[in-house]
Amino acid sequence: MPMTNDGGESLFISDLHLTPDQPATLDCFLRFLAGRARAARRLYILGDLFDVWIGDDDDAPLHRTVRSALRALTAVGTECGILHGNRDFLIGRAFLSQTGCRLLPDPCLIRIDGEPTLLMHGDRLCTDDRAYQRFRRRVRHPLVKRFFLWKSLASRRAIAADYRRRSAEANAAKTATIMDVNQQAVVETLRRHGATRLIHGHTHRPGEHIHEIEGRTARRLVLAEWRDGRGEALSHSALGWRRLVIE
Repeated sequence: MPMTNDGGESLFISDLHLTPDQPATLDCFLRFLAGRARAARRLYILGDLFDVWIGDDDDAPLHRTVRSALRALTAVGTECGILHGNRDFLIGRAFLSQTGCRLLPDPCLIRIDGEPTLLMHGDRLCTDDRAYQRFRRRVRHPLVKRFFLWKSLASRRAIAADYRRRSAEANAAKTATIMDVNQQAVVETLRRHGATRLIHGHTHRPGEHIHEIEGRTARRLVLAEWRDGRGEALSHSALGWRRLVIE
């Protein structure tokens, strides 16, 4: 995927958390891929496409369906870049080969209309949640990931189910402030990459925020989660920036 946006519509989505428990959201995403996304030049998925991803060898029906739909999208010429989220950071080479998607680094710096724009999932910015940041570093260690992927699918599914349960319990006890981005972390990240726009998800708090950085104005665009058969895509085209409701 080019580091410079060279025309056509770009779509940005995140936090679909696809799971068999939410069939309406899966259907909404499939319609989006077969419709609006095919007319776009490129699609950026900024993490947590899946509610859980235990390895590219997972043969669950939902995963087969999504892989097939993404392959159909890229086969007609729409470029698709994907970032790891906190739920699907084990997406690997086999998934990319099967779908035609490209894995992007987090953060990923691109240019849109000449403006340096940073793409992130967003969890790295939530630095006030120190327990989560420690957990994030631990589970993403290459040896930890390799050891997990050595386990059987049944074992991995059981571990993932237990993690989802404990994660929900832990989040219920945290304040909204702790689970949101740290403003200083945002400013430092934008400054370090020389970006004047940041697009991310993760927090499920869609909106637009202004940050002042050494006399420059930077905008932070937060993407919405998808749920209950309804989603949102941030669009950039010759018409400018728009938020699209996906149903």
